[in-house]
Amino acid sequence: MMKKVHIVIPKEHGGWAMLSVPFITGMFAAKPTLLHIPLFLAWLLLYMASYPLLQSLKKAKNRGMWLSWGIGYAVAAALILIPLLIWNPWLAGFAPALIVLVLVPVWHVRHKAERAFLNDICAILLFCTGGAAAYMLGGGIWGRELLDVMLYNVVYFTGTVFFVKSVFRERKNKRWTMYSHMYHIIALLLPLLTLNPWMFLPFLYPLAKTLIFSGKMVKPMKVGMMEIAGSVQFVVLTLLLLS
Repeated sequence: MMKKVHIVIPKEHGGWAMLSVPFITGMFAAKPTLLHIPLFLAWLLLYMASYPLLQSLKKAKNRGMWLSWGIGYAVAAALILIPLLIWNPWLAGFAPALIVLVLVPVWHVRHKAERAFLNDICAILLFCTGGAAAYMLGGGIWGRELLDVMLYNVVYFTGTVFFVKSVFRERKNKRWTMYSHMYHIIALLLPLLTLNPWMFLPFLYPLAKTLIFSGKMVKPMKVGMMEIAGSVQFVVLTLLLLS
């Protein structure tokens, strides 16, 4: 009887949003091209590789299985990336930043501190690096516009960290609820200092959500639905405002 094979994919729902949203906004802030397809596939496979490879550091059981999936995804990503790097060697310039940002979650996994706030922020910066690459592949250049697009994404997803912690692990911590409220108010005002002040609009929903629900008991499914809605409205409004 054949043994059933279970496909290993990341289980963190927020990770899928952080993978795709910065990439999409970065791509459309510049100009979408056909080369964005293989770049996104490689980016997707690298993300899929990260999950089993990190699991292999945490779990001695089935470590060979975790490693085989992680290496398999990484090899597939490399095969897609090689032609892209030959045609666009400047993409290799992102490697040092990616390596540093990858080492942070590795350290936190080894020290059993994956839920640390610093780990979440580094993950956000890591995903936003993919958005920067998508922007430049679309003809964008290093400059104020790229920094602004990166800022919008970093600020938005950092807000999701504050919100999720304030309704789960830190729900009973009134100080954390206050921090969450303060952060989202600042996040709403920050875009007013950028090249596109109308970008404050995508931050209205996160602020309202936080003021209503932070510090309260909310079912995980409801939180997940609110986060999906938040990501969708952020993408839609960002594409409209940056086009």
